[in-house]
Amino acid sequence: MTGPSSYLSTVTAAYDSVAVRYAEFVRDGLAGLPLDRGVLAAFAEYVRAAGAGHVAELGCGPGYVAAYLRDLGLDVFGVDLSPAMIDLARQAYPGLRFEVGSMANLDIADNALSGIVSWYSVIHTPPEELPSYFTEFRRALSPGGHLLIAFFESEGGPTTPFDHKVTTAFRWPIDELAGLLGRAGFAEVGRMLREPGEQERYRRGHLLMRRL
Repeated sequence: MTGPSSYLSTVTAAYDSVAVRYAEFVRDGLAGLPLDRGVLAAFAEYVRAAGAGHVAELGCGPGYVAAYLRDLGLDVFGVDLSPAMIDLARQAYPGLRFEVGSMANLDIADNALSGIVSWYSVIHTPPEELPSYFTEFRRALSPGGHLLIAFFESEGGPTTPFDHKVTTAFRWPIDELAGLLGRAGFAEVGRMLREPGEQERYRRGHLLMRRL
């Protein structure tokens, strides 16, 4: 793939600038969210059933989801654009591996992973660039490997930018995102939509996919 687009520099700088506050805000990010924990547990069960190889959390931020996946029995590591986020993840979870890197151009061999989790990490990607990300995810996954995507759902509307607290993000119709993944070489295993919680603005979407 080609080098990173200019928006990646914007995203990196934005997350570097708020890393400590963001890490504090999401420290208990899965508490009180049984459906979110349930979809992560389902992903972990599928990966373990297929042989439990390496799993990458892409866009791992301060590492709390990677740590949760580790506690579910997965051999997981994290990748994030933001050096500040990676520093915080390494401090919080010294037993896990975290690397600075881009989802647009993964430093991972072909077919090397049994699973990928993208937990609200493609939300800042411009819609026209997202198909290339999914192609890269497929390249890194082994045949039959699983991908879990979490995102903000557009609640019946079109793909829509919004004022995310860190930097501009996009809400996606779940069917449209599933279609993009299908065209990239994934089959849908299941999906989960939940309504926004008390402190949330938008419906949350989750797609569990299998690499063909």
